[in-house]
Amino acid sequence: MKQNFILSLHPMTKLFFVLFVGISVFIIPHYGFAYAWFPVLTLLALLAGSEAFKEFISLTLKALVILLIIVFLMQLFFYPGENVLGEWWIFQWTEEGLLYGLSLTSKILAIGAAFILFFRVTEVKDFVKSLEDIGLPPMGAYVVLSTLTIIPEMKKQMNTIMEAQKTRGVETEGSLMVRAKAFIPTLTPLILSSIASTEERAITLESRAFSAPVKKTSLHKLTKGSADRILPIAFLIILILLIVWRVMS
Repeated sequence: MKQNFILSLHPMTKLFFVLFVGISVFIIPHYGFAYAWFPVLTLLALLAGSEAFKEFISLTLKALVILLIIVFLMQLFFYPGENVLGEWWIFQWTEEGLLYGLSLTSKILAIGAAFILFFRVTEVKDFVKSLEDIGLPPMGAYVVLSTLTIIPEMKKQMNTIMEAQKTRGVETEGSLMVRAKAFIPTLTPLILSSIASTEERAITLESRAFSAPVKKTSLHKLTKGSADRILPIAFLIILILLIVWRVMS
């Protein structure tokens, strides 16, 4: 996966960037600043490679757009305010609701897109290893790893089960009702296979002395380059400058 500058950065450097984005949108509360982060993040995803860019755009559209629309409409119609801009039926929207909706959705978009980009350009195993390197116990690292990988693994198992259903002549495509009928019978084998997989992992970990009270070693090593030492300092300096500018303005 490490093919260019962005992908080759240390996971903690990428995480510092995500934190930098999240903190900066609260230091500079104007929604224009927060919305401006999205094209920047899109450009970074493009520089990371076509695959990362496609996944970034796809996940952003699937995970954030509907949420942003719902949040914006809720704030627009129900946020208390005095300057009424318009009304329809029993609803009315105010200037305060409009501004608060723009402010809230802009922050959600910036932070959400930053996290999506982070996991598109960072392998989970590298992220977990970086957490171990800064002192996270192996048990905690395993919990993080399991949490981050459980949904993709269950999705793979679901696809396998659905393909098996197709080979048996079960109709799995078509209307929503047809897909629902095909989905419900897959829940039992999916749950049972997940339980079996968990048991197999536990046996595998114990066979490798995972719970033994000794110092653990790893063949997987992460190294930091010059950019990984410079960028976190640069992010911190920029945040300090933003705070100073915010206080002085």
